Amino acid sequence: MSTLNTEANLPCPDDFYQVLTDMHRDLSEEQSADVNARLILLLSNHIGDQSVLEEAMKIAREHIS
Repeated sequence: MSTLNTEANLPCPDDFYQVLTDMHRDLSEEQSADVNARLILLLSNHIGDQSVLEEAMKIAREHIS
């Protein structure tokens, strides 16, 4: 069982952020939500560790007001 790495881990975070925001360019709000859901499912499948995914979901939800 792995644990979620919450430390900075991208070699070029600004480049990644640019690609991520570009992915949403010219999409409707619904299309943007769909592409986010697809990305989450693809990355979840790649991670493949239920406990890590549950930890990530818990952390992501903690800061929603």
